[in-house]
Amino acid sequence: MLEVRHLHKSFGTQRVVNDVSFDVAAGEIVALIGPNGAGKSTTFNMLNGQLAADSGQISLNAKPMLGLKPHEICRLGVGRTFQIAQTFGSLTVLENVQMALIAHHQKSWRFWQRATLFHTEQALALLTQVELQAQATQACSALAYGDIKRLELAMVLAAQPRLLLLDEPTAGMASAERHELMALVRHLVTQHQMAALFTEHSMDVVFDFADRLVVMAAGRIIAQGSAAAVRDNPQVQAVYFGSGGLV
Repeated sequence: MLEVRHLHKSFGTQRVVNDVSFDVAAGEIVALIGPNGAGKSTTFNMLNGQLAADSGQISLNAKPMLGLKPHEICRLGVGRTFQIAQTFGSLTVLENVQMALIAHHQKSWRFWQRATLFHTEQALALLTQVELQAQATQACSALAYGDIKRLELAMVLAAQPRLLLLDEPTAGMASAERHELMALVRHLVTQHQMAALFTEHSMDVVFDFADRLVVMAAGRIIAQGSAAAVRDNPQVQAVYFGSGGLV
């Protein structure tokens, strides 16, 4: 689904991403991890066009994405969530999803028309997928933080993505909430045969839900593979975890 080949990025004389290559298959969840300054955030931001790569190749279903703007990449089938959820606090839960659907369908309306008249059934169906249908009429600003993250996921699904980019999806959440959200992501990825790539600092989430791990340090990939293989990798233990063991 996603192919990244020989990706490079420098800021001035400092090369922050150096010859990075990896894949993400349909139905697969891959974690991109590394210590602060490893280059993972820069890599992540190049995948949806927020940063321009200096060189390399990025493709989705063999369609080149390098050089495209974020909205063009979205149209190809890439959806992204952010560490700080991007929702409209003044709207209801249902209205948030309706706005995402209006944007996806590129629908315009006259200022005296209510945007909330559009895509009601489809919005409710998306809320059902993320288990928020009971809160449809509730103000977004009144939601618990974990539910806001679910709402953001429903808004991303409105664009019918083939690839999900999840930027620290469980940041700020308690352990039970983290696992519930990632279990939902697992279900959606399997159900819709999407690919998912996520960054994360909570190692319990990484090892419990990632099919594979891509580990970066100093701008390079130092290890790729299953959780067990990465857990036992001496370079990962030394560079990323700074200890002889991994928990």
